[in-house]
Amino acid sequence: MKAFRKHRSKVMPLNRVNVDTDQIIPKQFLKRIERTGYGDFLFHDWRQDPNFEINRPQHKGAEILVAARNFGCGSSREHAAWALNDHGFRVVIAPSFADIFHSNAGKNGILLITLPEEHVELLIERASTIDEYHLTVSLEDHLVHDDHGFSTTFHIDPFRRYCLLEGLDDIGLTLRHSDALDKFEKQHDSAFWLAPQPATSAQEASHA
Repeated sequence: MKAFRKHRSKVMPLNRVNVDTDQIIPKQFLKRIERTGYGDFLFHDWRQDPNFEINRPQHKGAEILVAARNFGCGSSREHAAWALNDHGFRVVIAPSFADIFHSNAGKNGILLITLPEEHVELLIERASTIDEYHLTVSLEDHLVHDDHGFSTTFHIDPFRRYCLLEGLDDIGLTLRHSDALDKFEKQHDSAFWLAPQPATSAQEASHA
């Protein structure tokens, strides 16, 4: 997982409430077994409209998404986080997120930032009306700011912040303890009384 420290990017606004995971990545694309390739199908149904935000030239290359409240609701599919990540979004800002999506996004290297609704509305307006509108997000400093006077801090769970700063998903966290795990397994195998034991000569004779 790519570490996140500080990121500056164009912003794509999505002024829609209750964007659920089936809108983020429709169910017909869940048959893939890889984590990659989902970005092409992100917001598939909406992007059939040429005027949908993701199709507008001014938002091309945006890696920060600003959305309305309750983003990521609906089913618990992790594919929604995969699709956002594969498309290139590193940050999603909204007034609120669905709990399971919040967990899935963090485990896939996406920084979710919860801001007051009035702040989000301002960012959506600026991203919709200002050409080449950029935000800078510093996870190290808990800070979001633009080039037009907006600046605010944000809160994030300390453990999730640590994982994002270090680029650690669940597997990466486990591998950090690989030496201790190897040592435990060796001790466990030698001490566990149910472990298979070599047969004695008498046992071998009784089975002859």
